[in-house]
Order: sequence, then C-alpha cells, then structure tokens
Amino acid sequence: MSKFLTPEDLLNSQVEQFNKRNISFLMTLYEKDACFASKRGQVVNDLDSIRRTLQDFIGMGAKLEASVKRVIQANDLALLITEWSIYGNKPDGEQVNLVGRGTVVLRRQPNGTWLMVIENPWGTD
Repeated sequence: MSKFLTPEDLLNSQVEQFNKRNISFLMTLYEKDACFASKRGQVVNDLDSIRRTLQDFIGMGAKLEASVKRVIQANDLALLITEWSIYGNKPDGEQVNLVGRGTVVLRRQPNGTWLMVIENPWGTD
C-alpha cells in the first residue's frame, strides 16, 4: 500500500519528489481524468498536458516549498488549501520567485490512499 494515507502525506511527497525532479513519480499522484490549472485561467485535463506543465516548472531549476493550511474532508473527498513558493535560479541564471495559495481536490482510492483530481496552484484565480 502507498504511503499516502492522508492528504498531507501526498502533498509532502509531491514537494519532495518535485525537488528531486522526479516527473515519473509526480504523475502517479493524479487520477487518470485529473485536471490542472497550468496558468491563471488555463486548465489542462489530460495526463500528457499535466506532465508537460510539471516538466516546465521542474525545468526552471527552482525548489518548491509548500504547506497545507487547511483540509476540509467529506467522506472520500478532501479539499486542501495550500501555500507554496518556487524559488531559485533557472539554468540561464534568471531568478525565479513564484508564490501562491492553491487548492487541491483529492479522492480516497479503494485501497485507502489519496490521489489528486483537481490541482489549482493559483487558488481561486
């Protein structure tokens, strides 16, 4: 069984593996029909597009920090309110400093673990 027995476990693993640049692992955190707000006002809803979006973030060469501010759970669904930052330098030396307050919807799987259904790093934007 996976170690994501709580929504917080999933977020902590996401941060750890993002910083290791492990895109293959990151993709295992999403349901097959998940969607991701790749930019403010733009949503992608297939795993290939989510992979490309995450790869773009990872390609910045920056570090991710994130914390759960609140979890609202109803049976097998959970809403995470998060605060995050991506900071550092791109490979060309350009400075990266992004911050946000995100929302993530997770669903508990039949084996008791959690996967992301909707990820919106931009919160309500």
